[in-house]
Amino acid sequence: MDMHPPLKLISELPQIETNGTESSGRRFRIENGDSLGEKEEIFGSPSTPVLENPEYQTRWYFKFFLGKVHQNYVGADCDKVPFFLSVVVTDANNQCLPQYRVILWRNTGTQKILLPYGSSKPLTVKQILSNFPNMDKLEKGPKEIFTPEIQKDLLLLEEQEGSVNFKFGILYMRPHQLTDDEMLSNENGSEEFNEFINLLGDKIRLKGWDKYRGGLDTKDIFALISYQMEDNSYRLTVFSEESVPLFGPSLPCPPVFKDPQAFREFLLVKLINGEKAAFNTPTFAKKRERTLDMLIKDLYCEHMNDSNRVTMLNRRAFSDVLPDPPRGSRRKEEARQVEFVRIGQALKLDTIVKGDAPTSLATTGLFKRAPWEPQCFYPDFNYEIICGDSWGDSKLIVSTESGVFVVEDGISHRQIIEKSVSIRQLSVVEAHGILLFRADKGRDSKIHVFRLSDFESDLVSSNDFVMKGRQDLKEHKIERTRGCLMYATSKPGGSHLRMVVCLGRRLLLMQWRHSAAWTAWCAASDTDTVEGFQFIREIQMNEQPSLITLVDSSVAGSGGGFPENAICVGYRHQFDLINERSGEAHKLFSVSDGCKAHLIAAMDLYEDEEPELLLCYNNVCHFQKLSVDGKCSTEFDFYWNSIPAAIVCTFPYIIAFTTDSMEIRLIINGNLVQTMSMPKLTLISSKNDIYFATTAPEFFQSKTERLQLDQKLEKDPSLSPPLSPHLSPEMRPFRLYRIPLNSLIGFVPTCERRCPTPSPEQDASVSKSTETPSKSTLQLEPSKTLSRSCSASPTPNK
Repeated sequence: MDMHPPLKLISELPQIETNGTESSGRRFRIENGDSLGEKEEIFGSPSTPVLENPEYQTRWYFKFFLGKVHQNYVGADCDKVPFFLSVVVTDANNQCLPQYRVILWRNTGTQKILLPYGSSKPLTVKQILSNFPNMDKLEKGPKEIFTPEIQKDLLLLEEQEGSVNFKFGILYMRPHQLTDDEMLSNENGSEEFNEFINLLGDKIRLKGWDKYRGGLDTKDIFALISYQMEDNSYRLTVFSEESVPLFGPSLPCPPVFKDPQAFREFLLVKLINGEKAAFNTPTFAKKRERTLDMLIKDLYCEHMNDSNRVTMLNRRAFSDVLPDPPRGSRRKEEARQVEFVRIGQALKLDTIVKGDAPTSLATTGLFKRAPWEPQCFYPDFNYEIICGDSWGDSKLIVSTESGVFVVEDGISHRQIIEKSVSIRQLSVVEAHGILLFRADKGRDSKIHVFRLSDFESDLVSSNDFVMKGRQDLKEHKIERTRGCLMYATSKPGGSHLRMVVCLGRRLLLMQWRHSAAWTAWCAASDTDTVEGFQFIREIQMNEQPSLITLVDSSVAGSGGGFPENAICVGYRHQFDLINERSGEAHKLFSVSDGCKAHLIAAMDLYEDEEPELLLCYNNVCHFQKLSVDGKCSTEFDFYWNSIPAAIVCTFPYIIAFTTDSMEIRLIINGNLVQTMSMPKLTLISSKNDIYFATTAPEFFQSKTERLQLDQKLEKDPSLSPPLSPHLSPEMRPFRLYRIPLNSLIGFVPTCERRCPTPSPEQDASVSKSTETPSKSTLQLEPSKTLSRSCSASPTPNK
């Protein structure tokens, strides 16, 4: 059954009117780099050509399972719907990080997840299944499948995700030709057309060609290309049927390409992403689901009816799934595993020879440096980081078990607070020149406020500098915050700094006495520390939260509408939204029943009059829109491959940080673009640029080795960590990296991105201020200020 949804690449599209309507009545979405939808709603996708859901990262079974010893199971869920489960223990990119890699095969598609592996406490099959929605209450445990032929069946299931080969039809239109028949009758093209064909790829004579031959059968994402002879450039316009989900990269403004190779790369990536998006239209999604349902049911009947299968019990650990056979049968089990691997490797080789393997990268320019390529900020830091924040463009303040340090870009790190002060959360507020931190634990925990000027480089490096100790905290503590569990501050760029502090079931709301505009005018007069915070009000809750986030809004709160500011609170299985002014709580979102909830983050993505929250729990990201009438609407969900420890939204990407990997997706549709393995990964700060720590790629035993590395870094400061399979992460020092915000966002012309609308108070105060704008607020000069926010939420497939 051919369900492959090809695209047409044509030089003119006369059937479609300027409003996007075809003569047959179908409606099309038009991309021309200057449409209202692109500028205001559609594209949070990057102009950088990036493949979405690259097969070499999404086809897990071919890459990580096939031809290796792994285990497969078959069972039925609570609704009696069949499923298959595949589990393998792998080492993440030879980084000495063993982990479970799990695929759940269902008729709605595959679900994947990475889980930590502990040799002392391996997971059971039941524990593995509990990480998937509604899979923790099965009436009967799944059976293990021992036959090696199951690999061929599962490879077939994975191939239903779509082809790894792509086909695009090209039509040439001569002047004054208006119909398909006229275009299809052309036997030859112009010299410019032939140059364009040669730019795209190599010509293949189909006679005798036994490889991929293509075939075109649908009319879903059209690309209109016009050659402009006066400046030897190409202009691109893309038409997509409305049912095709959004995809990138977004067209530049204007959509004109003067570099042929750059145009080739952009066009091919755009078309490949478009074909994948077309594969997820309702028509093809239904066909794919019917095919998967039929295949899984047939395989279920085949394997469940085999009386020779061994029933697996939930109490058995994954490492004990293969029973330890008696000596007489041990050789048989070893022989079975050898045969299992042999058949899998033969299948893999056959797939590669046929050209159906998800391994090719060369034609899409993926060997070029990616926007998220990290730069080494500090090559050798010997302490594990608990928390931290950026200070300006070249410094970090980080807390460790050995004290608090100021780390300067590639220069030095100096201790500023003694080991006796245990700091678990800290924030650098440059607009007011203060350092906030939460020190100690339990009932003794308090928030303290210091001036950043106390830790300036000249002062810290002098012989007269004395590290701050417990004796220095007394005059810098906010007494009201005694026993605080956590705190959250408002985003930079607002009119006033706000802080909410959690003390059990109470929330304390505080505000800095001076506005950001006043401080910008009178910086020398803003010298407050503890006295700078003014108590606003206390809010009582029914339960103790596990996370809090301040939600900013410029919408005036009146008549029961959406309040000016709110607090998003997460606890147990739900998120609530609390009105800062009245303290009234509204239920925002609940995790579905039957799913254990681990709440991770609530992020304010507010921009213009469209407040929106990104709610993250388990391995799920949920977008929730907030309207001015107080109503909430669900927009979109997508799933990470691992359970994140922290999440960063940096338009147009959203990045998940786990303890050993970084996963990057597009915020408009949740599509995967990159996964990178990094041992002992810790996010430090994402206020402006993104800073993180990971174990260094090499262990430096002498200064000579260190100097050799430093010389390499001077030549190329963006070297990523090479693989070091011979050293465990525990033996390596930490290396601090930075991903520049302007690399992720790139140059953003004013015609493509909207600026956040300031509140009336902001608008009045900023007009008087001469302060350099904050990097978190988009201005006309992208080199100074870049937006981390998205201009639109993902659009669900209907």
